[in-house]
Amino acid sequence: MEFILLANFGQIMAYVGYVLIAILMLLIMITVHELGHYVTGKIFGFGIEEFAIGFGPKLFSKTKPSGEKFSVRLFPLGGFCAFKGEDKDSDDPTAFNNRKPWQRIIVLVAGAFMNYVFAVLLIAIMFGVYGVNAMVTYKVDGPTTEYTQEYSFAEMDVILKAEGKNVYIATDLMEAIEGKNAGDTATFQILRDGKIQTLNVKLRMDTHFNNLEDMARLYSALGISYDIDYTTNEMTNGGLYATGVELGFFQTLGRSFEYSFKLAGTIFSVLG
Repeated sequence: MEFILLANFGQIMAYVGYVLIAILMLLIMITVHELGHYVTGKIFGFGIEEFAIGFGPKLFSKTKPSGEKFSVRLFPLGGFCAFKGEDKDSDDPTAFNNRKPWQRIIVLVAGAFMNYVFAVLLIAIMFGVYGVNAMVTYKVDGPTTEYTQEYSFAEMDVILKAEGKNVYIATDLMEAIEGKNAGDTATFQILRDGKIQTLNVKLRMDTHFNNLEDMARLYSALGISYDIDYTTNEMTNGGLYATGVELGFFQTLGRSFEYSFKLAGTIFSVLG
């Protein structure tokens, strides 16, 4: 009984930790968003009444000689950048509603833009520290005259591109070669022994995938050997696995932008 109580307590604390991390991330996102409004507002000379982190009763507040306030509030689930004359008419030339329309549009859009820049920065840091997402082959078949006329994958080849498209996860491979038939050639850019090479691989079977989980057909088409544990219906001893690969600065930065769009597209697909 004591062990069960301790286990339940540990589980509860883990959930509490997850909630606190989620709240912290939300607070960071909102702060970055409002900072976008604030910075562009200052650049264009908008009058700002208060920049607040959180909402509810004030925990800390400081007022500048210009009357602009900075505050931290009790509930860390929001924030705001209050402009002068934002909700009412004002004779103050710095009031929000008295500024030029194109300036107001930029100030309004700047919040979302800052969130995007922040996301790209986080992805670039992640790729820089842990490596760029890529797929690695293992336990592959060697070159054969029957199936592969030009080149074949080798064990530990890092697949960077398929048909000219960057590869991050296995589904990227599926999308790149979708619709090709057995005998067609697909072009891959790989990293082998520290050198980037181009492979022209002759596909062994059709790549008309039924769904995004049709990994067996993908492996067979690429000539990657695998075994299936029929007790768990999982593939073993072969296939592809995701890993981080160190690339140059500009390649890493470029892939960071592209990956951010892929994530956004995934989110829209899920919402759809």
